[in-house]
Amino acid sequence: MKAVILAAGEGSRMRPLTFARPKVMLPIANRPLMEHLLIAGSQAGIADFIFVVGYRDDRVRDYFGDGSQWGVQIEYSLQRDRLGTADALGKVKDLVGGSFLVMNGDVLTGPGDLRGLAGQNGLALAGKNLDSLDGLGAVEVNGGRITRIHEKTASPPTNLANAGFYRLSPLIFDAITSTPLSPRGEVELTDSLQLLIDRGEEIRYYPLESWLNFTYPWNLLDANPMYMPRESQNRGIIEGNVSIQGPCSIGEGTRIRSGSYITGPVVIGNNCDIGPNCFIRPATAIGDSCHIGASVEVKNSIIMRGTKVPHLSYVGDSVIGQDCNLGAGTMIANLRFDGKNVVAGGVESKRRKLGAVLGDGVRTGINVSINPGTLIGDGAMIGPGVTVSGSIAPESRIFQDPPGLTV
Repeated sequence: MKAVILAAGEGSRMRPLTFARPKVMLPIANRPLMEHLLIAGSQAGIADFIFVVGYRDDRVRDYFGDGSQWGVQIEYSLQRDRLGTADALGKVKDLVGGSFLVMNGDVLTGPGDLRGLAGQNGLALAGKNLDSLDGLGAVEVNGGRITRIHEKTASPPTNLANAGFYRLSPLIFDAITSTPLSPRGEVELTDSLQLLIDRGEEIRYYPLESWLNFTYPWNLLDANPMYMPRESQNRGIIEGNVSIQGPCSIGEGTRIRSGSYITGPVVIGNNCDIGPNCFIRPATAIGDSCHIGASVEVKNSIIMRGTKVPHLSYVGDSVIGQDCNLGAGTMIANLRFDGKNVVAGGVESKRRKLGAVLGDGVRTGINVSINPGTLIGDGAMIGPGVTVSGSIAPESRIFQDPPGLTV
């Protein structure tokens, strides 16, 4: 059985992180989200994958190649115009053969659930019972059969979410050709499945044990600890007077300098320079070629490849993009002064602690203060001594008065 992973979208609600990469390539514990899904599928016994790509598809192709690194085979299908999930699936009609799995590339589940879904007879849709279906589709079930599928709605009739995993057959392609455009101007897979139900086809409901959905940048922080190493692995160089407590994975060519204190679970990539005298706290993932320097504290954060936090800074509950440089004394606050949940980009994060989300190539001067929930776009420059909040557009230049410092 082949598996189709739908990975053509940008993920606009993940901005500023998706200006330079598709949502499925955002890192969790130093691996792209979709790599975790690929590994789960491989562990479930799937050896043949089809990736439907579109937005920034080169990032996906360059990373995964033909799949041989993971012991699987990967084919690619290009959705040039993003016209909906059914349109994306329709592109693979001549590649799948018989029954096949379909997975949304921006959700995660475990190999046991994928194995169970693949073992169903006929058509099946996986779901999850949730307290809130905010932003999710819902399904109605009777006797184990799907009776109605609802796309995102303000008043879902049930608490059963459509989890974005399906077992389908070539029947779906005939339904896709008959599916009208949705109010959003797209051809929705849920509408195609509803057409099959209305024609009398049986689609079984399969409940998932584990499921992670990614809508906003802070959802990455929720998943990060779950995919951290359970055991320590050191392939780098650890100097004397370094303390490592708990599981910590250290990559090749990385040096942990004297006086550093690391409390796992933590994962540090290849060719990093860590310390001296820094404090790296649990659930932190540091990508390849990063520098975390003297008297820097990092807690529960994702720091992507090539970023430098050289000295005297604090990064807490934050997601920092690639090739950023934080000047000395940059402080990212992660707790509102009134103790209420943090709002980011106008969205209630449901998190009491949330720092900032920085796109790629952001630079800060010395003594910059970044308030909780701040979103900073790619290439922005924040000048010395500035305090920033809210949403900052890509390539912004923010400097204090007096005149002459303004760019």
